[in-house]
Amino acid sequence: MYEEIIKEIKLNLGGNKDLDRKYLSGQIEKYKDHPYNKEILKEISRMMWDCLSDEEKLEYIEITNNENQVMDILNDVSYDVESGDYDTSLEKLDKFMENFYPMFEDDEVSEYHFFTNPLEEILFYTYVGAKKEVRLIPDNQPLLDLYYLYGFLLLENQQLEKAELYLKKAIRINPVSSRIILELCEIYKQHTYNYNKYVMYTTEALQYAYYPQDIARCYRNLGAYYIEENQMETALALFKYSMEYDLSPLAYKEIIYIQSKNNLDFSIEECEEIIKAKNIQLGANPLIIETLEELTGEYEKNQLYNQAIYFYNILYTLTKDNEILEKINNCNDNLNNI
Repeated sequence: MYEEIIKEIKLNLGGNKDLDRKYLSGQIEKYKDHPYNKEILKEISRMMWDCLSDEEKLEYIEITNNENQVMDILNDVSYDVESGDYDTSLEKLDKFMENFYPMFEDDEVSEYHFFTNPLEEILFYTYVGAKKEVRLIPDNQPLLDLYYLYGFLLLENQQLEKAELYLKKAIRINPVSSRIILELCEIYKQHTYNYNKYVMYTTEALQYAYYPQDIARCYRNLGAYYIEENQMETALALFKYSMEYDLSPLAYKEIIYIQSKNNLDFSIEECEEIIKAKNIQLGANPLIIETLEELTGEYEKNQLYNQAIYFYNILYTLTKDNEILEKINNCNDNLNNI
């Protein structure tokens, strides 16, 4: 029924922008109480946008940017967060969220997402997939950052149920964000009777992780689980292997603890064998490496050197391949010659 209504509305548009705007305004009134009113009104709003002149569109964008409350509040709390003043940041965000009207909410027809880069979008379509029509949230409406930051601050304040609510809002927007998933892991570590969800979400985060720090955090999470299971060999292997991606004091502390209680030590090769024996992903997801290689090749081929450098840098942090460093240098040289 929704599709038929939209089709009929579009058929009645005549091409005269002024008349079409008046007609669409009447359709908004007509369908305001319809069971699919939310979806219909969104589609009519998109048609109304097409009826605006270029000047009107620019004016609207300027007004929107000037009144971008989400961007404003994130800028306002950024200094407090960076300086470690989480209480002030949370207080400001609490007040903001009291009056914040939800934006870009999924409906019966569309789902709204935001991806940091094309790699995340590929991961989304490969592992998650869309059930409805995908619409991307504009860059100037950083809802993902808002929900993630608010969830993180709530977690730090031990408001676990509310933190879970907002982190799940962030996950809805970007289901393949390993950093957000890892914050949810912290909730399930503290807030559940067993480690099932903690391990499940950590394993999922490892599948999507493409920053070394995130990969290392996944292995530390799994190491903590195996300590609880009293499987010290596996725990030690995971903590030692995590150091290949991030020289974390937390991992070092756990390694010293395990070795103080047990006469254990492994080479990296032995750690890898232990991890593989537990069917735990070793290193970055091979699909991520493959996709990065394809993206860098395409961008370099099309002389989009800034984009190529961005993905080459990610690829290098995961592989430590000196040939990639040479490619980064070549891209920089090409940029300088433009």
